[in-house]
This record gives sequence, structure tokens and C-alpha cells, in this order.
Amino acid sequence: MRKLLFAWIGRTDLKSAVSKGNDGLGPIANALDVRTFDQACFLNNYPPEEVTAYTDWLKFRTSVPITIHNVTLTSPTNFGEIYEAAVACVDQSITKFGSDLELTFHLSPGTPAMAAVWILLAKTRYQAELLESSVEQGVKTANVPFDISADYIPSLLQKSDDRLQRLSAGLPPEAPEFDQIIHRSLPMQHVVAMARRISIRSVPVLIEGESGTGKELLARAIHGASPRGAKPFVAVNCGAIPSELVESEFFGHKKGSFTGAVEDRKGYFEAANGGTLFLDEIGELPLKAQVKILRALQEKEVSRVGETSPIPVDVRIIAATNRNLLKEVAEHRFRVDLYYRLAVAVLQLPPLRKRDGDVSLLIDHFLEQINTESKNEPGYVHKNISANARNIMLTHTWPGNARELFNVIYRAAIWSSEKNITDQDLREIIQPLQVSPPETTSPLTLGEGVNLPELLANFIRLHLKKALEITGGNKTKAAKLLGLPNYQTFSNWCEKYGVEI
Repeated sequence: MRKLLFAWIGRTDLKSAVSKGNDGLGPIANALDVRTFDQACFLNNYPPEEVTAYTDWLKFRTSVPITIHNVTLTSPTNFGEIYEAAVACVDQSITKFGSDLELTFHLSPGTPAMAAVWILLAKTRYQAELLESSVEQGVKTANVPFDISADYIPSLLQKSDDRLQRLSAGLPPEAPEFDQIIHRSLPMQHVVAMARRISIRSVPVLIEGESGTGKELLARAIHGASPRGAKPFVAVNCGAIPSELVESEFFGHKKGSFTGAVEDRKGYFEAANGGTLFLDEIGELPLKAQVKILRALQEKEVSRVGETSPIPVDVRIIAATNRNLLKEVAEHRFRVDLYYRLAVAVLQLPPLRKRDGDVSLLIDHFLEQINTESKNEPGYVHKNISANARNIMLTHTWPGNARELFNVIYRAAIWSSEKNITDQDLREIIQPLQVSPPETTSPLTLGEGVNLPELLANFIRLHLKKALEITGGNKTKAAKLLGLPNYQTFSNWCEKYGVEI
């Protein structure tokens, strides 16, 4: 396991190079003298020419490879900029050297604000040792006797966002329908502001996002805040409709029109008349079904199976997908004319791993919901979450997004026998997902022949995508999961087989 040291270069360190160590080595050189590291990564806010003499002197003293990350801060106490620079430095190092690392953050060099951010990161985002050094006591581990929640991190990053302010201008004065979308991260603020703007119009909306990101929740909020809010909201799982039943399900049928049609039945379009029809997983519809849906949208009328008279319908379409529909169009699996009919307003829901600060809010919201719904169940005890358990959830990548987070908290609340959900409870519940091995026992049927290269390419492409999904886009972890030697090899395979990273 590689050991990495991270620190900001401080004025005391620079002075040590000028005096050749006669007035003291400085915190960084001291740490390199008494501790063993495989790599040192230093952040620098001083002019690079001032640091060159220091790094030359340092490299003369130690054999540890040194990487300098030059950053520009408007102030050495700007928490937001310090946080962003430190996270970028650590994440780049993890990508470069792999995830099997021991991280150490040095608190002594730099400003108090820099030390505070290192503490926050060590207690929330990363598992890292904290070092401190002084002339009197030398280099030692800094023991911080409390756990810090990531609740505070968003406040470090708060800054004016002109684009969001412009986007929010002219919104309806009240939109309580969006209150159920728990968030405070900037990416979600953008999405909600855009959704509020388009909610008052009747234009079609396409919501894109990974599974579990809350696409239906957003669709219901848009419908509720629209002039159609008092009319029906009909949700349809397009992936669950057999192709032979598409017409009957969407457009309805007349009694006796086919075997099993024992009574007249309205289809989804009629049921949603005047309101909103939510087409979930629209990318799962077969091409023949897409043609029929497109015609209904264009003509604004449907004909029940077994009838010839058209029925006018007035519905707003909100579609959702976890696929890249433009890519599906390019590969002729989705009709281009239907895509542009649906994609008048496109909303991209970010995955949970890219919503800094939202996980903690969702933990509290879900736990309150579970406690409320379960309070009358026999033997149920009102549950709280310990600080250590919360930190485990804050550092998890959540490939299943908010749905996975809810399910984990729900299972923990059920299985935990004590009032507090502990870190041990969560470790027993959160299991790393594994890519299922291919089926090897099924017999081969060659028939008139097979295109073996195409079959292999599709198989590889499927597992590359699955590995990215499971690891939250971490190429190093994905490579390890697939038995590839390193992240570069994984990237080369993705490029070869057309998988977007």
C-alpha cells in the first residue's frame, strides 16, 4: 500500500531552504525526515519561482518523489478555494496512483484555514492520518477527538452564482411542489430552478439521469407546479409493457376486440387527458411502439383497439431515461423524430456522488420518514444515526443513488437492535457490488452461424459500462474490478469499444 503525504507549502518551509536548514528544517522537511512515504504531494500558492529553490533543496535531502500542485488563491484564508484545491489535488493523486493508498495530511504548514480544511477532509471525504509538528514536540499524529459531519462543507463552498440568480429570475412566487426534492448542492439548485421555469409551460420535458436519481419525483413536482396540477398524473413504466400490448395499454381497447378484452378500457393517454403522462424509461420502448407514440403526439388523438373513431387527447408529456438517448438515436435504437418531439426541455439530474452536501440532508430526511412511518409497528424503536455511521455513508459512492441510500437506511433501521445505528450495522449492510460472471453452463446454439467478434465486443462493452456504474466513474477501481492492470488500460478499452467515461 502506497503512502502519500499531502501539505500546503508554508512560509516557514521556504525560509528553511534559504538558510539551508540552519534555522530549522520546517514542517515538511521534518515530516519527510522522520516518517516513511512513497510520494509527497504539495500544494503551492506562492509564485513558482519562489518555490523552485525550496523543492531543489528538498529533493537533495530526500529520495521521496515530489509533486507540486500550483494553485491561485484570492486569499490564503478563502475556505472555498482552499477546499476545492485540496480535493482536486487528492483526487488527482488517487486517480494517478490507485485507490489502495494510505493518505496523510500535514496540518502545520500553511494557514489555519488550510489546516481546518485538512481536518474536514480527513473526517468526512477521505480516511487520512493528520500530522502536526513543532520544534518542541517534533512530528506526531494529531488526534482530533470528535467526528465532523460533512454538513459544514457546503458552507465552505458558498459563493455567488450569477447564472443561478439569472435562471431564478421570474420564477413563480411559490412552488411548494418542489419542497420534496431535498437538496442544497449547486448542481441540484440549477436543475430545480430550470424545472420551476418550465413547470408553468406545457412543453414536453425529457429528464435524463442514472437509476435512482429521482426522475419521477422531479416529474411529479413539475406537474404539481403547472396549471395542470389538479388534473391526472399518469406514470407509465415503458420497460414493463410487452410489445404486443403497447396499443391496448397506451390507447385503450373496445370490449371483444381481442381475446381477454372483457370490457371497454381507457388507455394511458385518455386517463391522463388534461394532465400529464409520465413515460418512465422511454428508451426501453421498441421501435414499432415508438412510431405509434409519435403519431399520437403529433395528431393529439388516439384510437382504441377495435374502434376507428379517433378520440382527441390533451396531455403534457414528461419522459425520463437512464440511457443516453442521442447515442441511442445514433445507433438507430431510438427514433430521431420522437427524440426531438420529446426533448423540447431537457433536464440532467446529477448522480448523488456529484451532489456535495446533499447526502447528509437526505440521510436526515429519509430517517425521519422511516421513523414516522414505522412508529406504530410492534417493537419498533425510534432510530438515530451515530457520527461514525454517518461518515461511512458520506464517503460511500452510492452507485444506486438516492434509492440505494434510502434502502440502506431502511434496512439499518429494521435490523439495528439498538436506538443508534452504528458503523458496524452499516458495514454489514453496505456490501460492495460485484459484476456477475458470465453464464458458462448454457449450451451454444450456432444455427446458421454467429458473429463472434460482435458478440465479444458487446459482452466487453456491457461489463465496461457496468464497472463504471458500480464504481461511480472511478477508472482505477473499475480496472481492478475487471482484472485490468491499471486505469490507463481501462481507458484504452473504453475508447476501443466506444464506452463514454
